[in-house]
Amino acid sequence: MYELRLLCPQDRVEVLGEALDALDALSISVEDADAQTEAEQALFGEPGMPPPAEGWQRSRVIALFPAQAAAEEAAALLQAQDFFEGCRVLGVADVPEQDWVRLTQSQFVPVEITPEFWIVPTWHEPPAQARTIIRLDPGLAFGTGTHPTTRMCLRWIARHGAQGLGRVLDYGCGSGILAIGAAKFGALEIDAVDIDEAAVTSTRLNAEANGVTLNAGLPELAQGRYQTVLANILATPLKVLAPLLCSRVAPGGALVLAGILERQAEELTQAYAPYGKLAVADREDGWVLMTAAL
Repeated sequence: MYELRLLCPQDRVEVLGEALDALDALSISVEDADAQTEAEQALFGEPGMPPPAEGWQRSRVIALFPAQAAAEEAAALLQAQDFFEGCRVLGVADVPEQDWVRLTQSQFVPVEITPEFWIVPTWHEPPAQARTIIRLDPGLAFGTGTHPTTRMCLRWIARHGAQGLGRVLDYGCGSGILAIGAAKFGALEIDAVDIDEAAVTSTRLNAEANGVTLNAGLPELAQGRYQTVLANILATPLKVLAPLLCSRVAPGGALVLAGILERQAEELTQAYAPYGKLAVADREDGWVLMTAAL
């Protein structure tokens, strides 16, 4: 396997990608050419909001080819095109053979939620001190336990499980990790919903793998009131969903929200003020967990 590495300005990334695809590149990736320098440019946004920029000012485009000759021929053909002006070939390099499955697995290790509650990939043995375990491997849906928002939600579930979680709704379930956590801590009736069919399928499979029972489906599955409503999404959709989520909380029930940056806490407090008093219950790495008793 050989990789062709190119440097180009933001406005040439798309046309270069199309050209490399036409030249039968096996894969194409784009990186910030200024990563790890003072010129590094962060690109991120929230659902429904435009990103702060369309791309990096300078991008490194990496295309994989099955043979060195194919990579070198692609480089020569690209350099002859008018659209290549302002771009540069950084080189062609051999990509060493690796056990990609083992390499990927090595990046995911057991995650501690509490000293006795752990998220453990299937290729790892549980830690000796683990009493409650969720078996979960990386997949297409969000939620492997590695993100602070997921860990904070699971910590809340672990701390309140003894008091009784009652009927539980996991809104925006992703991998189903929160719903599975609720089942592990005693919830008997759990609805897990998401707008993404792949997330619904992932939740069902993960629940089966963990030996727990729950209902997974699209948002219309959620009916009636719940003692515990969990939503780990992002601040903007959480504000939009305020009336809906609060309408699902039974009197005296708990609303648990995550996916919120510390600087967004006041916005959420105001958005939920007509329904109840939202407060920060946990903090980790710039993120907060917010809860309300309604």
